[in-house]
Amino acid sequence: MSFSDLRESRKTKSYVDKIPSSPSVEAVANNAQTTASHGVPPWNDLYPSLPPAAEIRTSDVSGRGIWATHRLRPGTVLLSVDPHAAVLSTDKLDSHCSSCFSDASPSGLKRCTQCHHVWYCDSTCQTKDWFLHKRECIALQRWSASAPSADVLIPNDAVRCIARILWSRQKKGMNSLWSQRIQSMQSHRRNLPVSSAELHTRIAHALVQYLGLTSPQDLSQFDIHSAGDLLDLTSRFTTNSFAVTDSTLSPLGVSVSPLVALVNHSCQPNAVVVFPRASANPQAAEPLMQVVVLGDIAPGEEILTAYIDTTLPGKFRRQTLRETYHFDCQCQLCARPPEVDPRESMRCPKLCGGVCALPTEEDPLTRCNQCSSAVVLTDEVLDATRVGQEALDKATALQFKDPAKSLQLTSNLIPILTSAGVMPSSHPLLALTTLQKSFPLPSPLTQDALDDAIRIASKAVTGLLGIHPEGHPVVGIALAELGKLLAVDEPVPHRSDPGAYPPSGPPRLQMAYDTLMRARESLMIGFGRVNEGGQVGKEVRDLIVSLEKEIGVFKQGVKNVLQDTPQNK
Repeated sequence: MSFSDLRESRKTKSYVDKIPSSPSVEAVANNAQTTASHGVPPWNDLYPSLPPAAEIRTSDVSGRGIWATHRLRPGTVLLSVDPHAAVLSTDKLDSHCSSCFSDASPSGLKRCTQCHHVWYCDSTCQTKDWFLHKRECIALQRWSASAPSADVLIPNDAVRCIARILWSRQKKGMNSLWSQRIQSMQSHRRNLPVSSAELHTRIAHALVQYLGLTSPQDLSQFDIHSAGDLLDLTSRFTTNSFAVTDSTLSPLGVSVSPLVALVNHSCQPNAVVVFPRASANPQAAEPLMQVVVLGDIAPGEEILTAYIDTTLPGKFRRQTLRETYHFDCQCQLCARPPEVDPRESMRCPKLCGGVCALPTEEDPLTRCNQCSSAVVLTDEVLDATRVGQEALDKATALQFKDPAKSLQLTSNLIPILTSAGVMPSSHPLLALTTLQKSFPLPSPLTQDALDDAIRIASKAVTGLLGIHPEGHPVVGIALAELGKLLAVDEPVPHRSDPGAYPPSGPPRLQMAYDTLMRARESLMIGFGRVNEGGQVGKEVRDLIVSLEKEIGVFKQGVKNVLQDTPQNK
């Protein structure tokens, strides 16, 4: 549910005089009347198609949310919905279809001949999206014509998605059930910090320019009659938007679903929001958003997903939740954290098998949770984690601008953190490991490069399993990636020492098979059993079948050799 693009600066023209403003964000929030529930029917009446296994309730602790009415098993698809609105990120517009969000087929995509910014699979997808794109097309042309520089020829995905919401509301009717669902989303305008004023003002200014409005009165056609209404709109979007992802969980764009937004947050979720991309007819059904159950959920238990990256330490999670979603997390992990959080842990200095909490500047004294041995070289650990965080920030910023430099940073810092005793699940080691494994294999591929990639992928799996259950989709994808690497033909097969990792030859092939079997079961849970683990789950299934044949051929060959070998008497 994160939306990082909202914090990026944009070089747009100033349209302050075109926004019905003058009161500050703080004043609007304090003086305006709450409109989120005005004219909105009871929650369950808003969603007559809500499955019998769930119902909308209100809690004194978490507010409104979704609770289970029946026992739910891991891998159950609880909700399956079309987003109310969804758009691709700007950098994905020319590589994915703006209707079904599929990546380009071998025959390529077809570009809109008017705006030249939006692409489709074919006329089927273009026709499906025309209801909205006919307005969007004009808006994109108008924006490009007045763009102050070439790097902002297209507005960001926040502006484009909000515009689609407004055009849909206008078409469907302000009092339609569709519009009432949008209006029912939490606004948070009453408790928006003053620091967020720039963010919401920037979105509002860009939106007015994109819509081609010339006066505050023009906003009334979208049922926006005041600065408070406009702030409600941008606030609802920023606090209720979801990242649209591809089958491997890589972000593609942003979406809004009022029903899914009702699900509350926990840093230890029992469900997950995914886009499995398992539809038989993607052009008709995608992008399809689903809420999938991760663990056993009893009747009367609240359905909870994670709004943020839960591999982050508590202080980072709480900061992100306060800044973006405007609440202090009271989940069990935050309210009663473990003695040693795997996200902030290191191995015992005596190597007894226990772990220690990472030392901090405020609390440098830390001991093993098993043998009570104290960590002596605290300065070394503090320096390693500090430099590691700095390298992570730089490597992340350079990931697409200068991938070679980004890879160099991760390659240099991972050994430093590891030698300092930092556990694979700890931050920033896990984040650096995850970033490093995202880089493609070199070409031509060497044996050393392949083996190094397998070790990094294995380290990432180990780290993730220290935090997530094996059925989490992130774990399933990581296991699938590791299994696929193990299944790659070795450039120079070699005889490996017993216990060496990764092994070579037939043992590596068997390890690939075993890893992919684990991946498939994990994907079946994380992306839904009815979806067969999503698109990746189906790919893994096919690879497993191929490996079974290859392993079978090898075993049969060995058997034939043994049978043909003369026996010594």
